[in-house]
Amino acid sequence: MRQRKDVRNEEIKKLISELKKLSIDNNVKIWKRIAEDLEKPVRQKRIINLYKVDKYSKENDTIIVPGKVLGTGDINHKLTIAAFNFSEDALKKISEKGNAISIQELMKQNPTGKNIKILG
Repeated sequence: MRQRKDVRNEEIKKLISELKKLSIDNNVKIWKRIAEDLEKPVRQKRIINLYKVDKYSKENDTIIVPGKVLGTGDINHKLTIAAFNFSEDALKKISEKGNAISIQELMKQNPTGKNIKILG
């Protein structure tokens, strides 16, 4: 268990570093904001259920959650959700209507951060 936690911490540290670098390189504030959210203590990490994602998003939106997406609720429209982590149930439900990707994938697809909503 300890080793898994250490690996997870290293993943977060690497992601934060990549986000800050991308923010500086492209002069985009959204990546710095996501990095700051991921740096917060575990008890302040964002956890959001699918029903909230559905409630606060529209068709074809791109949503980023600097934390974990849980599977309570349903998605009623097509969207892309990027997060640090997803529950198995959330991944299954998202794949039926939209696309679940990692934050790193979103950074590659949209380095300028245009038309991305932060939820959580």
